[in-house]
Amino acid sequence: MSGILLWVAVAVIATGVIWKGSGLLESSSQRLSAYYRLPEIVQGAIVVAVGSSFPELSTTVISTLIHGDFELGVSAIVGSALFNILVIPALSGLASRTPLQANRDLVYKEAQFYMIAVAVLLLTFAFAAIYYPVEPDSGAGGGAIQGEMTRWLALIPIALYGLYLFVQYQDTMDHESEEDVGDIQPGREWGKLAVSLLIIVVGVEGLVQAALNFGEIFGTPSFLWGITVVAAGTSIPDAFVSIRAARDDRGVTSIANVLGSNTFDLLVCIPAGVLIAGVAVVNFSVAAPMMAALTFATVLLFLMMRTRMTLSRVECVILLVVYGLFVVWISLETFGVIDSVPHLPPATASA
Repeated sequence: MSGILLWVAVAVIATGVIWKGSGLLESSSQRLSAYYRLPEIVQGAIVVAVGSSFPELSTTVISTLIHGDFELGVSAIVGSALFNILVIPALSGLASRTPLQANRDLVYKEAQFYMIAVAVLLLTFAFAAIYYPVEPDSGAGGGAIQGEMTRWLALIPIALYGLYLFVQYQDTMDHESEEDVGDIQPGREWGKLAVSLLIIVVGVEGLVQAALNFGEIFGTPSFLWGITVVAAGTSIPDAFVSIRAARDDRGVTSIANVLGSNTFDLLVCIPAGVLIAGVAVVNFSVAAPMMAALTFATVLLFLMMRTRMTLSRVECVILLVVYGLFVVWISLETFGVIDSVPHLPPATASA
């Protein structure tokens, strides 16, 4: 019991550290965006999104390079993406004084590009299983379709993110900002940004350690804790950024941050671990259903935003219910109550 309380405390403290570092990161990112006179949608989709996604990037790198657990990093990214798509827009919409506003740029460019990102990552996993197959273990999860994701394959989603940056760069060409930036010192803001990233790395390491130890204590795979606890903890920065923007009636920035963060998570954060480690094994039998769930969530948010270009309170509640159902489903899968994902590592009796 004392071990459980210890790691619960570590998870809570680590989340607080991430929140503190993310607040510092958010303020420096916004001031740098204003200094370089970036348009609102680019601020939300790139600068703030990449900054608030740094915990997810750290999770993949730390879990793969230090702990040798690529599956934990991937599950945390997918879980974070689901949390971002379903929970953060819902909380932002409920926090906003008026229905959360979208626009055609957001719906037809950001949302649709994000759908392409999901499809490309799934194709990359499929290529790993087809061209670099790995013989599965005969134990738990035996018979699963697995493959090695190499550095060359990891470059596919990263190249797509390069295209995304190019498209966003085009939006800055004709933008003119009249905001007064005379009091902004770029050198100081870049320094604050660097310090905030170091703080976030410390917090993420605490969350990863908590997830691994929860798995040992409860006899469950790290996958379960990655897709729930670590995912929610690393999504704290995105949540605070989007909710604050929604309260300031900046619905476009709020939703653009979510979509931009998820695009960065899928196209950069997951491949980053592979680029550093050299190669990582992907369990396609588990990855495919998880990506299907993410695709469903993305289409659901897209349809809701497209309706009258707003996100109503009723739609926000529906998004929260769907996320709750996902958590229940993945928990039942892990503990063997249902078996719709047959090669998900099952829970084992705790020592």
